[in-house]
Amino acid sequence: MASTAAIPDQESPPRFTHREIMVTMSGLVIALLLAMLDNMIVAPALPTIVGDLGGLNHLAWVTTGYILASTAATPIWGKLGDLLGRRITFVSSIVIFLVGSALCGMSQNMGELVGFRAIQGLGAGGLMVGVMSVLAEIVPPRERGKYQGVMMSVMPVAMIGGPLAGGFITDHLSWRWAFYVNLPLGVVALLVCWFTLAKLGRGSGGPVRIDWTGAALLTVWITALVLITSWGGNEYGWASAEIIGLAVVTVVAFVAFVFVERRAVEPIMPLSVFANRDFSLAGALSFIVGFALFGGVTFLPQFQQFVQGSSATNSGLLLMPMMLSSMVLSLAGGAVISRTGNYRLWPIAGSVLMAAGLALFATMDIGTSRTVTSLYMVVLGAGMGCLMQTTMLIAQNNAPLKDMGAATGAATFLRNMGGSLGVSLLGSIYATTLTDSVASHGGVAAGSGGSGSVSQMTPEILKSLPEAVRRVFQQAVTDGVSAVFTWGAVVAVVGLLIALMIRQVPLRGFEAGARDDASAKAGAATDDQAADKAATAG
Repeated sequence: MASTAAIPDQESPPRFTHREIMVTMSGLVIALLLAMLDNMIVAPALPTIVGDLGGLNHLAWVTTGYILASTAATPIWGKLGDLLGRRITFVSSIVIFLVGSALCGMSQNMGELVGFRAIQGLGAGGLMVGVMSVLAEIVPPRERGKYQGVMMSVMPVAMIGGPLAGGFITDHLSWRWAFYVNLPLGVVALLVCWFTLAKLGRGSGGPVRIDWTGAALLTVWITALVLITSWGGNEYGWASAEIIGLAVVTVVAFVAFVFVERRAVEPIMPLSVFANRDFSLAGALSFIVGFALFGGVTFLPQFQQFVQGSSATNSGLLLMPMMLSSMVLSLAGGAVISRTGNYRLWPIAGSVLMAAGLALFATMDIGTSRTVTSLYMVVLGAGMGCLMQTTMLIAQNNAPLKDMGAATGAATFLRNMGGSLGVSLLGSIYATTLTDSVASHGGVAAGSGGSGSVSQMTPEILKSLPEAVRRVFQQAVTDGVSAVFTWGAVVAVVGLLIALMIRQVPLRGFEAGARDDASAKAGAATDDQAADKAATAG
């Protein structure tokens, strides 16, 4: 199941100069941008892809396959980095991502595209956890805030630039370039990281066997859970045999996974990291952020397009106030944390702003203007900027250096799972509320002479309907979005309670981290010696 070979003590990571860090970060930023941009660029091309390749019934799997593979791979990549070294695992994830991108661009049918998207997702999981793990190894927590702030600013670029780039590529080139565009950027990231990360250690330094049983069980229960959140309420009813069966598989595989990991010498996800109170709290807050923030924001374009009349491209641009405020707070917060070493107020303030922003969105009605929603976005974006990098910083600061990759993978995994569950569960609330609201007003199809229905409504169809019918559907969308943000605000309040329990722990430098690990190992050795003496005396 796992290797019984001893893992040598790890020394403090090698020192990187500021110049070396900035050069390395250029490659890390490109790699993170690739992972975040991919779905954003591909989304506008999906209608054209379906028209070219056919297979409309497999359309959802183009996205689901990518998310499923990246989510399942994230913790595994993190542990592989601990065992084999960051450089080789991170570069390998870039190569896999690029191979998957090239194959996606050459797809001849939907089956091939779905399979190649899964390969892409495997690499993307390594990109996301690899960026944060490498950054954790080259920059100590005491100085990491300002650098993580820069990394978090990539998200606004991806969310705003992705749809624009995807729409331009689809309209003026071929949809295949939505995948090929990754290749030149990826090669640059590959070369930069290969040469700049040469100073990093090579993992354990001895023969290591991977915990394949733990990795397999992890993949099974994550896959089953992601399928539940993706299919539940959409492909199958929540009480259907398929969803119940997946729930049983999730529970059984998870229990078996915990059993295996507690006994493995080198577990793929060390459960010991969760023994640290602040690490567990930071992970729980990451889950809440993913659930409330990403789950809620996913449905904002519905209001912008159906009620405010924005186009798909413009609805992406209208998110700019949120992204800019997020970027400003992320950069400012990182700089302040690095200068003062104090971070406790940031997750508290972020949780308050997140709950307030979501609550403000819950008050929207048909007459809410774009200016007002932009102001709401600034509040919500500020909460995002305070939380995104801080939760990761807290998690990494409370994890031992030898398990940094696994800890980073666990924190990233919790955020991704929160987002997946949030989109699924809040999506079910949105659909149910919208349908009930339409039904309470006599339905849309009846009033439109059969020209539209709730399940087939598009912004273009809505514009062609009579004013009275259009108002009914717009009110239903508003009701659905308000319900989503109301529940998101409730979940965000839970996040505030968690943030209040996080303690201020001094941000360590590499020397302190090495001393902590050495002290823990020395203490364990002393305990072993005492036990041996007691046994001899007995």
